[in-house]
Amino acid sequence: MPSRPPVRIANGQGFWGDSILGPIRLLREGPLDYLTLDYLAEVTMSIMQKLKTRDPSKGYATDFVRLIDRVLPELVEKNVRVVANAGGVNPHACKDALLEVIAKHGLQGIKVAVVEGDDIYGDLEAMMEGGETFTNMDTGQPLSGVLDKVTSANVYLGAFPIAEALDQGAQIVVTGRGTDPGLVIGPMIHEFGWGPDDLDKLAAGTVAGHIVECGAQCTGGNFTDWEQVPDMAMIGYPIIEAQADGTFHVTKHAGTGGMVTRSTVAHQLAYEMGDPSAYLTPDVVADFTSFQITDEGQDRVRIDGVRGSIATPTYKVSMSYQDGWKSVGQLTVSGPNALAKAKRCAEIVWERLAYDGFTYSDEQRMVEFVGANVCHEGITIPEAGEPSEIVLRMGVKGPDRAAIDRFGSELVPLVTSGPPGVTGFAGGRPKATEIIGYWPALVKKDRIQPRVSVFTSPSA
Repeated sequence: MPSRPPVRIANGQGFWGDSILGPIRLLREGPLDYLTLDYLAEVTMSIMQKLKTRDPSKGYATDFVRLIDRVLPELVEKNVRVVANAGGVNPHACKDALLEVIAKHGLQGIKVAVVEGDDIYGDLEAMMEGGETFTNMDTGQPLSGVLDKVTSANVYLGAFPIAEALDQGAQIVVTGRGTDPGLVIGPMIHEFGWGPDDLDKLAAGTVAGHIVECGAQCTGGNFTDWEQVPDMAMIGYPIIEAQADGTFHVTKHAGTGGMVTRSTVAHQLAYEMGDPSAYLTPDVVADFTSFQITDEGQDRVRIDGVRGSIATPTYKVSMSYQDGWKSVGQLTVSGPNALAKAKRCAEIVWERLAYDGFTYSDEQRMVEFVGANVCHEGITIPEAGEPSEIVLRMGVKGPDRAAIDRFGSELVPLVTSGPPGVTGFAGGRPKATEIIGYWPALVKKDRIQPRVSVFTSPSA
């Protein structure tokens, strides 16, 4: 009896703001079974929470709804199922917007699922009274010290709720916060019937999801040997061809730009890597040192031999909190001795602020001379001459908003009261903006209850 064909799972968004052409081209340039879209990062959740506070109908990735509006007929015609974490902190509002789009297209019977239970922002105090400390994983500090400043709190849920939504027939699955690889593992669990004890297979799905989670970053984007990458303008977004036994290939649609090689895949595998032998997820602990990467040519890389072990009893929680204020501005300084003039400009700013009683510690202030090797300081650039233009970038941070705002008043005057060649002031006078701090913590899994709800677009 012939084995079933591989399941094709593509990822068309690596972050909120990635090219909208990624998912559109994936649908048009070749066959797919699943389209995944990753919109969330740690700071994104805080931004979405703020939007929801201002307007209860907001707090999700609106770009996703616009995308579905544009491609919905093709999704339905080709029977491509979508899994996206676009729900942010308001997945039901995202679902409602999707149902409006579906109705606009006159389509009935389309199932949209919501996966929730990750947002514990409103439950923090009660959970702490029940014994959770939410100790910062980096500093060891308890959350109680900044509890009144927390702006969002979301648990990284696993992949099984996504699989449950697909089991219930959803064509579009909208989640809040979850693991990035979970978007890819969920369809595999659904298709292959993997269970919580299929550790090696779940680990393989984790590796696959990690490879494609940043979109084109594994098909030649952000690649060290970028000059070898063909047709980067039309770079192909990645596709996983998955088998029930956990083996899979990384590829892209034929005829698209970019490239899939052992090297491009290995570059992405090292992305955001802690202990490579113990990559922690809610579903499994994956050993990234256990598998083989085989370049099979023609934009095909095979991964097999992935090993996994039982997951920890905790979920990771991503929290953000208000951590003071910052202000950043920049000027372009050009002409002879541009670097020396830019350095003098920075000194002038600090001197004038000090005259008015505003001083900042070394930890509170920042000065960069963009164009003078600031990005890779300490690395010698052969034949690097004196730059004829410098972008002076200055900033301050601290708890006193008034002191941070005052800084912004002293950059603009340099145009007429500083060295010659100061031009290109862009963005207006710098103003104080909130600093969003990141607070990683753990919570016991039995304190969290993921939920799946499925909604069907009504008949006309």
